Amino acid sequence: MAKKQSNEKKQFNNPNVVGLRAEVLEQPITETLEQNYMPYAMSVIISRAIPEIDGFKPSHRKLLYTMYKMGLLTGARTKSANIVGQTMRLNPHGDAAIYDTMVRLSKGYDALLTPFVDSKGNFGKVYSRDMSYAASRYTEAKLAPICADIFGDIDKDTVEFNDNYDGSMKEPALLPTAFPNVLVSSNTGIAVGMASQICGFNLEEVCRATIEYLQDPECDIFMSMPAPDFSTGGEIVYDRAEMENIYNTGRGSFKVRSRWRHLPKENIIEIYEIPYTTTSEAIVDKVAELIKAGKIKEINDMRDETDLSGLKLAVDLKRGTDPEKLMQKLFKLTPLMDSFPCNFNILVAGNPRVMGVREILGEWTAWRIECVKRRVYFDLSRKKDKLHLLKGLAMILLDIDKAISIIRNTELESEVVPNLMMGFGIDKIQAEYVAEIKLRNINREYILKRTAEIDELERTIAELEETLKSRRKIKSIIISELKAIIKKYPAPRKTGIVYASEIEEYTEEDTVEDYPVSVFLSNEGYLKKVTPQSLRMSSEQKFKDGDALKMSFEATNRTELLVFTDRQQVYKTRLSDFDDTKASALGAYLPTKLSMDDGERVLEIICPGDYRKNLMLFFENGKVARLDLESYETKTNRKKLINAYSDKSPLAAVYMISEEIDMAAFASDGRAMVFNTTLLQLKTSRTTQGVAVMSLKKNSKLVSAAPLSETVIKNVSRYRVRSLPAAGALLKEDDRGETQMSLIDD
Repeated sequence: MAKKQSNEKKQFNNPNVVGLRAEVLEQPITETLEQNYMPYAMSVIISRAIPEIDGFKPSHRKLLYTMYKMGLLTGARTKSANIVGQTMRLNPHGDAAIYDTMVRLSKGYDALLTPFVDSKGNFGKVYSRDMSYAASRYTEAKLAPICADIFGDIDKDTVEFNDNYDGSMKEPALLPTAFPNVLVSSNTGIAVGMASQICGFNLEEVCRATIEYLQDPECDIFMSMPAPDFSTGGEIVYDRAEMENIYNTGRGSFKVRSRWRHLPKENIIEIYEIPYTTTSEAIVDKVAELIKAGKIKEINDMRDETDLSGLKLAVDLKRGTDPEKLMQKLFKLTPLMDSFPCNFNILVAGNPRVMGVREILGEWTAWRIECVKRRVYFDLSRKKDKLHLLKGLAMILLDIDKAISIIRNTELESEVVPNLMMGFGIDKIQAEYVAEIKLRNINREYILKRTAEIDELERTIAELEETLKSRRKIKSIIISELKAIIKKYPAPRKTGIVYASEIEEYTEEDTVEDYPVSVFLSNEGYLKKVTPQSLRMSSEQKFKDGDALKMSFEATNRTELLVFTDRQQVYKTRLSDFDDTKASALGAYLPTKLSMDDGERVLEIICPGDYRKNLMLFFENGKVARLDLESYETKTNRKKLINAYSDKSPLAAVYMISEEIDMAAFASDGRAMVFNTTLLQLKTSRTTQGVAVMSLKKNSKLVSAAPLSETVIKNVSRYRVRSLPAAGALLKEDDRGETQMSLIDD
C-alpha cells in the first residue's frame, strides 16, 4: 500500500536567508552587521573597488587576462563584443559593465597614460561627458604592446592562480607587471567605508625612480619623479610642501589648470588641455552660468570646437579685454582649474593600506623580487629536469646496442622501463625518456648532440642557483628590465609644471570699484553705506522708532568688516557686498544680510585691515583678553567664525591697537580706571578670558572701554593704576560726560 502523500509544504528554517520565515525575528544589530553587512563590505573592498599592488582591480585583471588567453597580444584585433563575451567566463557581470571597463583601459578613451587596450573605433573621450562610445559590436580591440611586460612571466609560476567564480578555470590573483603600474595608471574606487584615488605618474619617471629606490631606498624621489602626470595634459600648480605631504602620506590634494593660447588676430582664447577631473561640458556650462549672472562681462561667446584633432574650447573676447587677467578670473571661478584629491589606498596581501609613494615603491619592489625569484626557480627546475634526462641519455651512449637489445628482447611493454632501469642503473623518469626516443634518433650523432648540452646546463644551473641566493642579482634583473621598458616605451610628460609662487591669482578686489564711504550702524543692527556725495546732499539720519546711532566710521568700498555678535560668533563681510544708500534710508539689516541665528544681536564692528594689529576684548566680569588679530584671518572664504571669543562673560567692548596706548575702563557703579596696554600679555587662544583688569564690587560690571585720548577724563593721575587688577576710582563731575567710543583704528 502506497504511503499517503502529505499536502503540507516543506518548511525551511535558515535564519541567514531573508524571506524563509513568515514571522518577524528579533536580531541583535551586531549579528546583523556580522552576517549581512560585513561580508558585503569586505567583498566590495577586496574584490571590487580597491586596486592591488599590481595596479589593477579584479575587473581590469579578468579582462586583460582573457584577452591574453585569446592570443590578442600578438594577433589581429577582434570585435569588442567577442572579448566581452569571453570575459564573462571570469567576470560574472553584464556585458555593459565589462565593456565599460575595456573602454576605460583603451587608447581611444585617453584615460590612461599607458593604455593597455589597442582600440579601433569610437571609444569616447575621458574629457567629454556627452561623447558616448560606440556599442561593442562596432569596435575592435587587442592588447597594447606594453602588455608584453605585463604578462611576460605569467606562464612561469610567478603569481598564484585561483579558481574562477564557478571553478571551471583558473585566473591569476595578480599580474606580474615588470614596472610599478600601480603608480603609472590613474585609478579611482569607492568601497564601503573607504575609497581610493590614485593619480597617474609618467612611465619613464616612475621606472627611473624605482631604479634609484632599488639602488638606494633613501634616495630623493623628487629628482626622478617630480610630480604626477595626466593623460589630459594641463599644468600642475606646483607647491613643494604640498607635494611632499602627498608623497609621504598618500593623502592631500594639488591643483591642475588648463592650457590655453591667445590668438590676437581672431581675438579669441583657445583652451586645448583641461584638468583630468573635469569635462569640457562642465566648463562651458559654468562659464555660461557666470555670464548670465553678470560676473563675467569680458566674453562674447564660448563654444566647444572639439573634433578628431583633439580638444578645443574657443572663447570670443570683447574688445580691449586682457586675456591674462580673464584667464586668472576663469581659473578662479570655473573648473578650468580644479583640485585632484589624493588617497593612495591600495590592497596589500588583502589588507587596504594608505601609503605614500616611497612606501608603495617599497611594497612593489618587495613583491616584484618574489615574482622574479619564482621565475628563476621555475627556470632552474626546468633546467634540472632536462639535465636529469640528458644524464640518463648519456648512460645509453655507453652501449646503444645493449639498450636496443633490452627493448627488443622484452616480451611485455610494461617491463621495458624496469628493464632499462636495471640494465643501465637509471631511474624511472630517465628510463621513460629513453624509451620514448624515436627509432630514427637511436644513433650516435643524435645522442652526442643531446649529451653535449650537459656542460652548458650545469653552468646555467649554477648561475641560477647563485642568483636565487643573491638579493643583489635579483635587483639587477629588475633594474635591467626597467631600463628596457624605458627604451621600448618612450613617454614624454604630458602635464606641465608651474610654480604657485610665480602665478598671479585672481582676487575679487581686482574687479571691485574702490571709493570712500561713510558707514553708520544703529543699535538694532541696521547698517548704511553712504558715499560722500550723497552725504553732502543730505546728512540727516533716519532710524526706526526707538532706534539710534550706535557707531559710525570712514572707510572704502573694499574694506573688510568683522562683525562681533552676542553668540560668541564673528561674521566676515565686505562693504562692497552692501548697496550704496542714502543717510535718510534705514539701511541693510545685518542679522538678515549675514544669515545670523535667530535672536542673534550685533555687538561691535571692526575693520581688521591687514590683520597686523592686536585686539582688546573687554568682558563685563572685569577681565580683558589681548589677542593677535591674525587669529581671525582665514585663508578660505569662510563667512562665519564660531567660538570667536570666550562665553564665560558677556562682551562689553572691542578695540584694536597698533601700538601700546593708555586705555580707560568704566564700571556700572561710576568707577573708572586708566592702564597702559603694556600690562597685558598677548594670548594665543581666541576663547580665553585673558586676565583680571578691573576689580568689581558686588552687582557691578564693566560696561565700556575706550582709549584715554577719546575720553573726557581730565584728572588722569586719579584713575591711573600701575598693576592689575585694580578697583579704580569714582569719577569726578568734571571727568564725566558722554564718552564717544570709536572702535575703528585706521
